[in-house]
Amino acid sequence: MPSDDILTAAFEAERPRLLRLAARILSDHDAAQDVVQHAWLRLHGTEESIDNLPGWLTTVTSRLCLDRLRARTPIPVEDVGPGGTVADPVDEVVLADTVGVALQVVLDRLTPAERVSFVLHDSFAFDFATIAAMLGTTPAAARKLASRARAKVSAPVPEDRLAAWEVVDAFMAAAKEGDLERLLELLAPGVVVEGDAAAVALGTPSRLDGAGDVAGFFRGGAHAAFPVFVGDRPGAAWIHRGEAKVAFDFTIEDGRVHGIVFRAEAEVLTAVRRRAAGDLI
Repeated sequence: MPSDDILTAAFEAERPRLLRLAARILSDHDAAQDVVQHAWLRLHGTEESIDNLPGWLTTVTSRLCLDRLRARTPIPVEDVGPGGTVADPVDEVVLADTVGVALQVVLDRLTPAERVSFVLHDSFAFDFATIAAMLGTTPAAARKLASRARAKVSAPVPEDRLAAWEVVDAFMAAAKEGDLERLLELLAPGVVVEGDAAAVALGTPSRLDGAGDVAGFFRGGAHAAFPVFVGDRPGAAWIHRGEAKVAFDFTIEDGRVHGIVFRAEAEVLTAVRRRAAGDLI
C-alpha cells in the first residue's frame, strides 16, 4: 500500500466525484458526506493491494449507498435474488460525473436495488455485469431490476418529458448494452438515419428507415462513441485517437429519436465538443 500521505492525497482528489455519486443516489447531501467518510475509513483500514483506486472507491461508495437505501426502505415482497458469487468489478468501473436532474425526481419510487441498477445503467452507462457484481446478483437479474425501475419511472413520468440530452444518453447506453427493448422505446416508429457523403465513405449506412432497422443497426454497437455537442445540440461521436471522426447528429421530438444524421464533414467535426454524459449544454 502507498504511504498515508500519498493515500490521503489520492482520496482527496477523488472525494468530489464520490460526493456527487453518493448525493445523486441518496438524494441527501449530508448522508452522502457520511458515506464518503466511511469509504475513506474503509480505505484507510484495508490491507489489500489496490491496483485501481478510483474503481475501488466507486465500488465501495456504491455499496455503502445501497446499504443506506436498504436500511431506510422496507424490503419489497418481490425481489430478484442473487444467482451466485460475482467478483468485484474494480478494474471495470468507469463512472460519469452526473445524473439527470429529471431522473432524481422519481428515484424515491424505486426499491434500493432497482434504484442503483437504473441510475448506474440508464444514466451512467454501466454494463449489467458490473452492476450485478455491485449488487451481488447476476447480469440477467440486474437487467430485470433496471427494466422494472424503468417501467415504474416511465408510467408517471412520460418519456416526452425527458430532455434531449437524456434521450441521447439513454439511447447510446442502450446501444452499447445491446438492449433492444430500450432502443425501441426511445425510437419513433418512423425514425430515419442518414449519412452524409463523407460519413458514408467511412462506412456508415447511407440510409436506414424505421425503428426496427435502426435499433438492429445500433444494438450492441457504438462502443467507440462518446457524448458530444454537435453545434449546440447534445449528440455523440465516434472518436479515434482523440479526434472526432463521425458525429451522430440527433433529432429529438417528444422524448423520442426521430432522426440521426452521421456527419463527417470537416466543418462539422471541428465544431464538435466533448461533454460528460448528462451535461445539458
